[in-house]
Amino acid sequence: MSKTLSERDLEVIWHPYTQMQTAPAPIGIVRGEGALLFDEAGNSYLDATSSWWVNIHGHAHPYIAEKLAAQALQLQHCIFAGYTHPAAVHLAEKLLPILPGQQRRVFYSDNGSTAVEVAIKMALQYWHNRGVRRHKILAFEHSYHGDTFGAMSVSSRSVFTAPFNDLLFEVHFIDTPSADNIGELKAAIQALGPDSIAAFIFEPLIQGAGGMRMYDAPALDQLLQYCRQEQILLIADEIMTGFGRTGRNFAMEYVSTPPDMVCLSKGLTGGSMALGITTCTAAIYEAFLSNDKLKTLFHGHSFTANPLACTVALASLDLFLDPACKENRDRINRQHQQFSEKLSAYKAVKHIRLTGTIIAFEIVTEGEDSYINHLADQLHRFFRERRIMLRPLGNTLYILPPYCITDDQLAMVYESIFAFLHQL
Repeated sequence: MSKTLSERDLEVIWHPYTQMQTAPAPIGIVRGEGALLFDEAGNSYLDATSSWWVNIHGHAHPYIAEKLAAQALQLQHCIFAGYTHPAAVHLAEKLLPILPGQQRRVFYSDNGSTAVEVAIKMALQYWHNRGVRRHKILAFEHSYHGDTFGAMSVSSRSVFTAPFNDLLFEVHFIDTPSADNIGELKAAIQALGPDSIAAFIFEPLIQGAGGMRMYDAPALDQLLQYCRQEQILLIADEIMTGFGRTGRNFAMEYVSTPPDMVCLSKGLTGGSMALGITTCTAAIYEAFLSNDKLKTLFHGHSFTANPLACTVALASLDLFLDPACKENRDRINRQHQQFSEKLSAYKAVKHIRLTGTIIAFEIVTEGEDSYINHLADQLHRFFRERRIMLRPLGNTLYILPPYCITDDQLAMVYESIFAFLHQL
């Protein structure tokens, strides 16, 4: 008898964020359609977290697939130093006008972590090229910006970084802002010496891997205005929050202070292919223009601006800018609101919060609220048995669905959560 996909996987694969000794065997997925994924036995699984927050239009979307197939017959890849191609130029032309602030240039990479790496290097070299010593980086507590070393450095120290903490460069972390602590945050920045701070990197409104922590736009705007006053460069990490997750196209649309740089990935290609983007203002870009070649941004990737990835990003952007997409996001938000009202009646639930298409809450346990809370394994098993793909962050449960999810499918997710709560 031939082995299943899952059995073959266990012989050769090392999975991310997985303790391979104790984790259950992975489910072999062979097909996707809309908000559903199908295993090799034909069972369907409802993707309630958009396959790690990337899939915004649904799996195997025919429009994206058609564009990808056509591009594959035209041009699959070419070096992006000294050469260009239509998909990369068209995507930049189409994306820049809808981004927050005065973004003027696109730098391509291949995932969210590398988009952050590029932004950090841009910020530090911006000041270096100008002959100004600004070397400190500011970030939020509980932040997460990726798993490469630079991205880990600007992420809060946590289970994701623990083995490497002594090797990461120094970053100064502050609390997320509120009406109550904004004065303290400004004082903390002042104490650091704002004229030594190169940049402030932040996830606007929602800290994803840190526990779907949500905070208010007005307080963020006050903090950003203060940083702008002190000439601290602002890097908006919209890798998760971008492309409609917070209700608006980009989370930075909720504030009046524009970013100097924006990092994008995840929903950028509709979850179809790996692609990262770092955009910047004209002022950032112009600091690298010189007859001195040492002022060049010496950064790149083999698959920079891959034509296939740029093409599916363009297709995803077409779907995203269709008014029907906004209607779906609003519909999901309304469904979440009704769910949150019912959820509030459960004593085992605390801190219900909702922004756009994302709803999150903690399930009360004896342990600390954290990514490694013991409840996570129990939650995994429970929803997996019901063929609903929910991946809790410890005892933090959240729903972040593709925009194509139906009301009936959302109801299935909600009912499965109620079923879990009833057994506590």
